[in-house]
Amino acid sequence: MNMIERGRAFVQRLKEIVVRSIWDWRRCPHCGSTWTIKNGSYQRKPWTLDGRQVVRVQRHLCEQCHRSYSEESAWLVRGSWYAREVHRYAVDHWVHIRSSLRRTAEELRSWLGQQERWLWWRVGEERAAGREECYLCASTIHRWLDKAGVKAQQGIKGQWAGLENSGQFGTDGLWARLRGGGKRVLLLLVDTVTGVVWTTVATAGEESAASWEKLFQRVKEAGLSWKDVNGLVSDAARGLLSFLREKLAWVHHHRCVWHFWRSLAGEVASAVAQVAESSREQVREELQGLLHAVIDAASFAAAEEALERLKAYPYGARLAQKVNEQLDRLLYHLLPVHEGLARIAPEWLWRDFRLHLSRGRNHGSEERLERSGLLWMVYHNFTPAQWRSERKRKYKHPGQSPLQVAGGSPGRISYLDALEV
Repeated sequence: MNMIERGRAFVQRLKEIVVRSIWDWRRCPHCGSTWTIKNGSYQRKPWTLDGRQVVRVQRHLCEQCHRSYSEESAWLVRGSWYAREVHRYAVDHWVHIRSSLRRTAEELRSWLGQQERWLWWRVGEERAAGREECYLCASTIHRWLDKAGVKAQQGIKGQWAGLENSGQFGTDGLWARLRGGGKRVLLLLVDTVTGVVWTTVATAGEESAASWEKLFQRVKEAGLSWKDVNGLVSDAARGLLSFLREKLAWVHHHRCVWHFWRSLAGEVASAVAQVAESSREQVREELQGLLHAVIDAASFAAAEEALERLKAYPYGARLAQKVNEQLDRLLYHLLPVHEGLARIAPEWLWRDFRLHLSRGRNHGSEERLERSGLLWMVYHNFTPAQWRSERKRKYKHPGQSPLQVAGGSPGRISYLDALEV
């Protein structure tokens, strides 16, 4: 059962609770007997988006097995002072709005108890006398988020089974500093055509093949066969290259163009330093133009011609040698079998992830960091791109989520349903 099916099953369970009749509740959930009697009731006072409510919960006693049970409610969470809608709002506010835990708690407190910032929103209005004050804090929301991450972690097996893949993938890592000075890296694998993030995993580093094997083992559990991986774009992490040579020798590793340009910066600076100061800017522009002609060539033949021009340039011999060593890996995207393979590592995915994670400082341990990554992964895969393009940003699949592009059909099922929030 993949995440979409789990979400549907969760929603169906809630719907069944809503439509249950008085006679349905008379059936004992432990033994199935209908020989039951009412056994008193108790009150719950959950916080909802409309304030604090008083709810009467009916209890029943089974004469057959002598066990008691309570009627359930779809909008109440067992053992919580807050209704399900508050849980879902808090998780969605932190994940989607990318706010901090403290600010999310402050906004919810203001809304639920009509206090704090609520008095700023309602001009000239006073807080109702005798209204209870809400004390929701950031640590409570953190527990809800971690609980959602646990659900994502428990459902790794077959998580994205049945989804289509393009065979063209990208991988990258994000370093996070934990409490106590520890550091961990969060690795991910994404389909560069559909946008589906297949998994994330927290490891101690990215220079060992074992760390990358852990990522790809997790990918296999999620439902992606290693044989489906055809092209892979990333930076030049030695651990990844070692793992690919040992386990995925057929995969074409495309070197990330952005990281490669960064590696050339020192060589360009050394070449420019050899000329007079008055000519340095002109030489820099000429070298950059020759490098662009090679790296951004429209074909392998054009790249070879541009490489010869770079070699013939008075200050381009060492640069040409360095580019020649990686030439094939820089141009794999031109091959027909790698249509859709990106030229840069998927660092753009970390842009939104970092905004609300504070680089992991809110997640004290490696386990919590990993669960937060899995939570974000599920959110990303279920969330559709906006319809309208922006001045500097266009969307390949406007209005569609990565799951829809990959052949899934979540319909009205959201990531909150899939995580059973």
